[in-house]
Amino acid sequence: MSFGVLAPDFSRLSPMTGFGRMFSVRGVVELAKAFAKFGLIAFVASLFLWLKRGELLELGGEATGTAIGHAITLSGQALLALAGSLAFIAAIDVPWQLFQHMKQLRMTRQEVRDEMRESEGNPEIKGKIRQLQQDMAKRRMMSEVPKADVVITNPTHFAVALRYDDKRMRAPIVVAKGADEVAARIREIAGEHRVPIFEAPPLARALFRSVDLNREVPANLYVAVAQVLTYVFQVKAAWKSGAVPPAPPAIEVPLPPETKH
Repeated sequence: MSFGVLAPDFSRLSPMTGFGRMFSVRGVVELAKAFAKFGLIAFVASLFLWLKRGELLELGGEATGTAIGHAITLSGQALLALAGSLAFIAAIDVPWQLFQHMKQLRMTRQEVRDEMRESEGNPEIKGKIRQLQQDMAKRRMMSEVPKADVVITNPTHFAVALRYDDKRMRAPIVVAKGADEVAARIREIAGEHRVPIFEAPPLARALFRSVDLNREVPANLYVAVAQVLTYVFQVKAAWKSGAVPPAPPAIEVPLPPETKH
């Protein structure tokens, strides 16, 4: 059992709070409406008594049965007149009350923001999570650069790292790619791990724009990529045997009319 609800709450007994409710805009409007209703009903009642003053005075001179019937008729007319005034008031007051009710139900802009934040998540937190995910994906991509067979560059704007294992892969796959600063970092890591770097601007642009990460090279670029890998493997073999490495081949890339960005 909890006795907290029995504790006195002096804020509810504050006269300032009560005066604040009484003299608020809503309180003034309700007071004005009450006076207007009272004034309209009083006016209708006074007008009815004024128009029927002759008949009311004649009741005293009429026979008892006739006077009773006449009084009932006048009472019914008075009730109809007052009911009509009340119906007029309701025709004005009901739409106003509905408008006020809908206005109170309407949320403020801050409440809308808070609700969206609660339902969809804080945009700042979501942005931070997205940034962390991108950083993790970038780190995973950079960790694949040392395993690449070759890095094809633009030479400065783009860099694409390829790996090929003829026993497990049908075609070379793109293990890392990037532009500008990311491309510079890929070249730096490739240099640190002695991964061959081959400059072929058209091929680098084509691979960057048309191939996603961990996807195979498209068929239209097979020949160009095969020429690069063949040259890289020949250079590695020359390094091991001490022979003179071959001259780099001239790579011709059959680019489609519009590559995917």
